Amino acid sequence: NKYDFLALPIVDTENRLVGIVTVDDAMDVLQEEATEDMERMAAIQPSERPYLLTRVLDLYRYRVVWLLLLMISASFTGAIITYFEDALAAQVALTAFIPMLMDTGGNCGSQSSVTVIRSLSLGELRLGDWWRASWKELQVGGLCGVTLALVNLARLTLFSQVGTAVALVVSLTLIVTVVSSKLLGCLLPIAASRLGMDPAVMASPFISTIVDVLSLLIYFAFAALLLGL
Repeated sequence: NKYDFLALPIVDTENRLVGIVTVDDAMDVLQEEATEDMERMAAIQPSERPYLLTRVLDLYRYRVVWLLLLMISASFTGAIITYFEDALAAQVALTAFIPMLMDTGGNCGSQSSVTVIRSLSLGELRLGDWWRASWKELQVGGLCGVTLALVNLARLTLFSQVGTAVALVVSLTLIVTVVSSKLLGCLLPIAASRLGMDPAVMASPFISTIVDVLSLLIYFAFAALLLGL
C-alpha cells in the first residue's frame, strides 16, 4: 500500500527468489486480521469459519466466556451503588444521572481506545509514544469534558428541578470522568500491546466496564464533598 506494489518478492538467505506475495494474498490476510480485531473488540473469541457455517454451540462457546467475565466485573457497579445507598436515599435526584454518567464515560473511553488501537495496527503509534498519546487525549478529554459539563449545567439549571449543588456535582463528575475515560482508553491498549496481548481486547466492552466503576466512584466522591452525604 505504501509503495503501490502489486507483488512482493520472497528471497532466501542468499537473496535468491523463491516466491512472491501478491496483492490478493495480502488482502486475504488483511480481511482475516480485520475480522479478528472486530470480533475481539466486540468481546467475541475469533472464529475461523464463516458465520453461517459456524455451529450454534461454537458461537455460544466463543461468546459466553467474555459475557461471564463482563457480567462479573459489572457486578462491582452494583456493589458501589449498594454501598452508597444511604447517600442516594438522602438525595434521590442523584440516581437519575447515573446512567448518563456511565454511558458518557464508556463512550469517551471507546472513542480513545478505537483510535489508539487503529493507530497501533497501522504503525502510526509506537509503544514509546504513550506519553504523547496520553497528553493528546488529556487535552481532548479536557475540552470535551468542559463542553459537556457546561451544556449539562445549563440544561439542569434552566430546565430541571434539581438544585444548584446537584447540578454542580453532575457537571464536575462529567469533566473528571471524561478526562479519566480518555486516558484509560488510550493507555490500556498500549499496555496490552506492551504485554504481548492483542490491543483489540481492550476495546469497548472491557473499557466500558472499568469506566462504569470509575465514574460511580467519582460521582459519589463529589456528592460527599459538595452535598455533605
